[in-house]
Amino acid sequence: MRIVSLSVDGVHQAAQRGLYEWLAEQDADIICLQDLRALEPQLDHPVFHPDGYYSYFFDSGTPHENGVAIYTRSQPKAIIFGMGFASGEDMYGRYLQADFERLSVGSLLAPTATGEATLEKKVQFFDDMQAHLHKVSRKRRDFIFCGNWGMAHRRADVQNWQDHQDTPGFMRHEQRWLDQLFNEIGYADAFRRVVKDTDEFTWWPSGTLGEGDGWRTDMQIVSHGLKNRIEYGAINKNVNFSSHLPVTMDYDLEV
Repeated sequence: MRIVSLSVDGVHQAAQRGLYEWLAEQDADIICLQDLRALEPQLDHPVFHPDGYYSYFFDSGTPHENGVAIYTRSQPKAIIFGMGFASGEDMYGRYLQADFERLSVGSLLAPTATGEATLEKKVQFFDDMQAHLHKVSRKRRDFIFCGNWGMAHRRADVQNWQDHQDTPGFMRHEQRWLDQLFNEIGYADAFRRVVKDTDEFTWWPSGTLGEGDGWRTDMQIVSHGLKNRIEYGAINKNVNFSSHLPVTMDYDLEV
Protein backbone atom coordinates (compact mmCIF):
# COMPACT_ATOMS: atom_id res chain seq x y z
CA MET A 1 0.00 0.00 0.00
CA ARG A 2 1.32 3.43 -0.97
CA ILE A 3 0.38 6.66 0.82
CA VAL A 4 1.32 10.11 -0.45
CA SER A 5 0.97 13.06 1.93
CA LEU A 6 1.44 16.77 1.22
CA SER A 7 0.64 20.14 2.79
CA VAL A 8 -0.37 22.22 -0.22
CA ASP A 9 -0.50 25.90 0.95
CA GLY A 10 -3.82 26.23 -0.87
CA VAL A 11 -5.16 23.48 -3.10
CA HIS A 12 -6.16 25.77 -5.98
CA GLN A 13 -2.61 27.10 -6.30
CA ALA A 14 -1.16 23.58 -6.05
CA ALA A 15 -3.56 22.35 -8.74
CA GLN A 16 -2.43 25.14 -11.06
CA ARG A 17 1.15 23.97 -10.50
CA GLY A 18 0.28 20.45 -11.66
CA LEU A 19 -0.38 18.66 -8.38
CA TYR A 20 -3.18 16.44 -9.62
CA GLU A 21 -1.36 15.46 -12.82
CA TRP A 22 1.61 14.42 -10.67
CA LEU A 23 -0.58 12.51 -8.22
CA ALA A 24 -2.13 10.56 -11.11
CA GLU A 25 1.35 9.18 -11.86
CA GLN A 26 2.19 8.09 -8.29
CA ASP A 27 0.13 4.87 -8.07
CA ALA A 28 -0.98 5.85 -4.57
CA ASP A 29 -3.64 3.86 -2.77
CA ILE A 30 -4.33 6.76 -0.39
CA ILE A 31 -3.55 10.47 -0.74
CA CYS A 32 -3.66 12.83 2.25
CA LEU A 33 -3.61 16.60 1.63
CA GLN A 34 -3.48 19.38 4.21
CA ASP A 35 -3.92 23.16 4.29
CA LEU A 36 -6.42 23.26 1.41
CA ARG A 37 -7.47 26.87 2.16
CA ALA A 38 -10.78 26.23 0.42
CA LEU A 39 -14.34 25.45 1.42
CA GLU A 40 -15.73 22.13 0.22
CA PRO A 41 -18.24 23.76 -2.19
CA GLN A 42 -15.26 25.41 -3.90
CA LEU A 43 -13.90 21.94 -4.71
CA ASP A 44 -16.70 20.68 -6.95
CA HIS A 45 -14.56 20.87 -10.09
CA PRO A 46 -13.56 17.44 -11.51
CA VAL A 47 -9.85 18.21 -11.03
CA PHE A 48 -10.36 17.92 -7.25
CA HIS A 49 -12.05 14.53 -7.62
CA PRO A 50 -9.45 12.31 -9.35
CA ASP A 51 -10.68 9.33 -11.35
CA GLY A 52 -10.46 6.07 -9.44
CA TYR A 53 -10.61 7.64 -5.98
CA TYR A 54 -13.24 8.34 -3.35
CA SER A 55 -12.83 11.98 -2.25
CA TYR A 56 -13.39 13.34 1.26
CA PHE A 57 -12.86 16.88 2.57
CA PHE A 58 -13.02 18.66 5.92
CA ASP A 59 -12.81 22.41 5.59
CA SER A 60 -12.43 25.05 8.31
CA GLY A 61 -15.75 26.75 7.72
CA THR A 62 -13.79 29.89 6.82
CA PRO A 63 -12.51 30.65 3.30
CA HIS A 64 -8.74 30.63 2.79
CA GLU A 65 -7.99 28.76 6.03
CA ASN A 66 -6.94 25.23 6.92
CA GLY A 67 -8.79 22.21 5.52
CA VAL A 68 -7.73 18.62 4.83
CA ALA A 69 -8.57 15.92 2.29
CA ILE A 70 -8.29 12.17 1.88
CA TYR A 71 -8.46 10.34 -1.46
CA THR A 72 -8.67 6.57 -1.34
CA ARG A 73 -9.05 3.88 -4.00
CA SER A 74 -10.95 1.58 -1.62
CA GLN A 75 -14.18 2.83 -0.11
CA PRO A 76 -13.75 3.29 3.67
CA LYS A 77 -16.13 1.73 6.17
CA ALA A 78 -16.41 5.10 7.90
CA ILE A 79 -15.14 8.69 7.73
CA ILE A 80 -14.39 10.51 10.99
CA PHE A 81 -14.33 14.31 11.19
CA GLY A 82 -12.13 15.61 14.00
CA MET A 83 -10.91 13.79 17.10
CA GLY A 84 -13.65 14.84 19.48
CA PHE A 85 -11.50 16.59 22.09
CA ALA A 86 -13.57 17.77 25.05
CA SER A 87 -11.73 21.09 24.88
CA GLY A 88 -12.74 21.59 21.26
CA GLU A 89 -9.14 22.34 20.35
CA ASP A 90 -9.12 19.65 17.66
CA MET A 91 -11.00 22.19 15.55
CA TYR A 92 -8.09 24.62 15.92
CA GLY A 93 -6.20 22.40 13.48
CA ARG A 94 -7.99 20.00 11.17
CA TYR A 95 -8.24 16.20 11.14
CA LEU A 96 -10.03 13.74 8.84
CA GLN A 97 -9.85 9.95 9.21
CA ALA A 98 -10.75 7.07 6.90
CA ASP A 99 -11.51 3.77 8.64
CA PHE A 100 -11.00 0.46 6.86
CA GLU A 101 -11.37 -3.10 8.19
CA ARG A 102 -8.32 -3.08 10.50
CA LEU A 103 -6.64 0.17 9.53
CA SER A 104 -7.35 3.86 10.04
CA VAL A 105 -5.57 6.58 8.04
CA GLY A 106 -5.74 10.20 9.15
CA SER A 107 -4.92 13.48 7.41
CA LEU A 108 -3.74 16.01 10.00
CA LEU A 109 -3.09 19.73 9.83
CA ALA A 110 -1.68 20.70 13.21
CA PRO A 111 -2.13 24.26 14.50
CA THR A 112 0.74 26.72 14.22
CA ALA A 113 1.95 29.21 16.81
CA THR A 114 2.69 32.83 15.96
CA GLY A 115 2.52 34.35 19.45
CA GLU A 116 1.92 33.59 23.12
CA ALA A 117 -1.84 33.09 22.77
CA THR A 118 -1.59 30.76 19.79
CA LEU A 119 1.31 28.92 21.43
CA GLU A 120 -0.95 28.12 24.40
CA LYS A 121 -3.65 26.84 22.06
CA LYS A 122 -1.10 24.71 20.22
CA VAL A 123 0.15 23.23 23.50
CA GLN A 124 -3.44 22.41 24.51
CA PHE A 125 -4.09 20.81 21.11
CA PHE A 126 -1.09 18.51 21.41
CA ASP A 127 -1.78 17.66 25.06
CA ASP A 128 -5.28 16.56 24.03
CA MET A 129 -3.94 14.77 20.98
CA GLN A 130 -1.41 12.77 22.96
CA ALA A 131 -4.17 11.57 25.27
CA HIS A 132 -6.20 10.60 22.21
CA LEU A 133 -3.29 8.75 20.59
CA HIS A 134 -2.58 6.92 23.84
CA LYS A 135 -6.23 5.82 24.03
CA VAL A 136 -6.48 4.57 20.46
CA SER A 137 -3.12 2.77 20.73
CA ARG A 138 -4.93 0.17 22.89
CA LYS A 139 -7.39 -0.68 20.13
CA ARG A 140 -7.11 -3.75 17.92
CA ARG A 141 -6.53 -1.48 14.97
CA ASP A 142 -3.55 -0.05 13.13
CA PHE A 143 -3.23 3.70 12.59
CA ILE A 144 -1.30 5.90 10.16
CA PHE A 145 -1.42 9.62 10.91
CA CYS A 146 -0.25 11.61 7.89
CA GLY A 147 0.27 15.31 7.87
CA ASN A 148 1.81 18.63 8.60
CA TRP A 149 2.64 18.31 12.30
CA GLY A 150 4.02 21.83 12.62
CA MET A 151 7.09 20.67 14.54
CA ALA A 152 10.34 18.81 14.04
CA HIS A 153 11.76 16.13 16.31
CA ARG A 154 15.54 15.96 16.14
CA ARG A 155 18.47 18.18 15.22
CA ALA A 156 18.78 16.23 11.98
CA ASP A 157 15.27 17.45 11.09
CA VAL A 158 16.09 21.18 11.15
CA GLN A 159 18.76 22.80 9.01
CA ASN A 160 21.04 24.96 11.18
CA TRP A 161 19.15 23.76 14.25
CA GLN A 162 21.33 25.90 16.53
CA ASP A 163 19.50 28.99 15.25
CA HIS A 164 16.03 27.60 15.96
CA GLN A 165 16.08 26.29 19.53
CA ASP A 166 13.60 28.98 20.61
CA THR A 167 11.53 28.87 17.42
CA PRO A 168 7.98 27.46 17.68
CA GLY A 169 8.09 24.07 16.00
CA PHE A 170 11.44 23.14 17.52
CA MET A 171 11.05 24.19 21.12
CA ARG A 172 12.14 21.79 23.82
CA HIS A 173 8.60 20.95 24.97
CA GLU A 174 7.68 20.05 21.38
CA GLN A 175 10.67 17.73 21.07
CA ARG A 176 9.69 16.13 24.38
CA TRP A 177 6.14 15.63 23.11
CA LEU A 178 7.47 13.62 20.16
CA ASP A 179 9.89 11.76 22.46
CA GLN A 180 6.92 10.63 24.55
CA LEU A 181 4.89 9.68 21.49
CA PHE A 182 7.67 7.51 20.08
CA ASN A 183 9.45 6.22 23.19
CA GLU A 184 6.63 5.84 25.71
CA ILE A 185 3.36 5.39 23.80
CA GLY A 186 4.94 3.31 21.03
CA TYR A 187 4.29 5.14 17.76
CA ALA A 188 6.98 5.51 15.08
CA ASP A 189 8.05 8.06 12.50
CA ALA A 190 7.69 5.88 9.39
CA PHE A 191 10.16 7.84 7.28
CA ARG A 192 12.90 7.63 9.93
CA ARG A 193 12.44 3.87 10.18
CA VAL A 194 13.80 3.49 6.64
CA VAL A 195 15.76 6.70 5.91
CA LYS A 196 18.56 7.89 8.24
CA ASP A 197 20.01 10.71 6.10
CA THR A 198 20.37 14.07 7.85
CA ASP A 199 19.64 16.33 4.86
CA GLU A 200 15.99 15.35 4.34
CA PHE A 201 13.61 18.29 4.71
CA THR A 202 9.97 18.80 3.73
CA TRP A 203 9.22 22.46 4.53
CA TRP A 204 10.82 25.87 4.05
CA PRO A 205 9.37 28.56 6.37
CA SER A 206 10.56 31.19 3.89
CA GLY A 207 7.65 30.07 1.70
CA THR A 208 9.94 29.03 -1.16
CA LEU A 209 11.47 25.59 -1.57
CA GLY A 210 15.21 25.63 -0.96
CA GLU A 211 15.35 29.21 0.35
CA GLY A 212 16.47 29.56 3.95
CA ASP A 213 16.58 26.68 6.39
CA GLY A 214 14.66 23.50 5.69
CA TRP A 215 12.60 21.62 8.29
CA ARG A 216 11.13 18.11 8.31
CA THR A 217 7.70 18.70 9.81
CA ASP A 218 5.65 16.52 7.44
CA MET A 219 5.45 12.97 8.75
CA GLN A 220 3.53 9.73 8.52
CA ILE A 221 3.38 8.43 12.08
CA VAL A 222 2.35 4.80 12.55
CA SER A 223 1.10 2.77 15.49
CA HIS A 224 3.20 0.04 17.07
CA GLY A 225 1.88 -2.83 14.96
CA LEU A 226 3.06 -1.22 11.72
CA LYS A 227 6.67 -0.49 12.71
CA ASN A 228 7.94 -3.51 10.79
CA ARG A 229 5.54 -3.14 7.86
CA ILE A 230 7.29 -0.10 6.34
CA GLU A 231 8.94 -0.96 3.02
CA TYR A 232 10.01 2.35 1.48
CA GLY A 233 10.03 6.07 2.16
CA ALA A 234 10.98 9.15 0.16
CA ILE A 235 10.60 12.90 0.12
CA ASN A 236 9.79 13.86 -3.47
CA LYS A 237 12.32 16.60 -4.22
CA ASN A 238 11.77 17.10 -7.95
CA VAL A 239 8.36 18.82 -7.66
CA ASN A 240 7.21 22.25 -6.53
CA PHE A 241 3.57 22.59 -5.47
CA SER A 242 3.94 24.57 -2.22
CA SER A 243 6.48 25.41 0.48
CA HIS A 244 6.27 21.71 1.44
CA LEU A 245 7.41 18.57 -0.37
CA PRO A 246 5.35 15.38 -0.69
CA VAL A 247 6.18 12.37 1.48
CA THR A 248 5.66 8.94 -0.10
CA MET A 249 5.62 5.79 2.02
CA ASP A 250 5.06 2.16 1.01
CA TYR A 251 3.69 -0.32 3.55
CA ASP A 252 3.32 -4.10 3.50
CA LEU A 253 -0.45 -3.72 3.87
CA GLU A 254 -3.68 -4.02 1.93
CA VAL A 255 -6.97 -2.22 2.53
